[in-house]
Amino acid sequence: MEEGFNNLKLPYGKDIENKFILYRDMLKEWNKKINITSIEDDEEIYIKHFIDSVLLLNEDNINENKKIIDVGTGGGFPGLPLIIVNGNYKLTLLDSLRKRIDFLSEVVKALNLQDVKLIHGRAEDFGQSKEHRENYDICVSRAVAPLNVLSEYCIPFVKVGGYFAAYKSDNISREITNSDNAIKKLGGKIKEIKEIHIPGTNIIRKIVIIEKTEPTSGKYPRKAGKPSKEPLK
Repeated sequence: MEEGFNNLKLPYGKDIENKFILYRDMLKEWNKKINITSIEDDEEIYIKHFIDSVLLLNEDNINENKKIIDVGTGGGFPGLPLIIVNGNYKLTLLDSLRKRIDFLSEVVKALNLQDVKLIHGRAEDFGQSKEHRENYDICVSRAVAPLNVLSEYCIPFVKVGGYFAAYKSDNISREITNSDNAIKKLGGKIKEIKEIHIPGTNIIRKIVIIEKTEPTSGKYPRKAGKPSKEPLK
């Protein structure tokens, strides 16, 4: 962990290390009861969950005070590692499975994390609510879905001028091409695609940064289930 953080030029001290160790232990314990992750080896948890999650951070944004929502957070990735490293963030974690939210609630308490809200529900529903729609500076997601589907889930949460950061795998050229028009319909445009080598591996992570350039039409997101069944083109 320390070597990975040093490679990324991110701060790493005893407090951060202890939080990640406790997080790891709770993840492994809860994983015996509910399916949170298929990754159970300590080193792989550090690399493929914790370090991977913080790739969005760099020397320019490490101390930002931003309001973030993590859509389809699962085991808390990337949201919880981001706030462990940058305690200035105000974080909302959204997931459709109640048991995962229960797990995350226990982690937040155990790690004494501040300014973290947990929401059990679907992105299609909360993306239409006044409390959450266009209310965040940044939306992040590592959820496994095509970019055009993920964009409909996520872009409605973002303020104009904010951005959506989609964590994707290396081979996404076709996905980008197939999502371009959908992203425009939702009020966004691709600003850049960050290509980052995950320290300690030969894995290349691509993070698609989508800037919110205009308000999202009230038509989106559509009703629950529709974005995945009939993806925007």
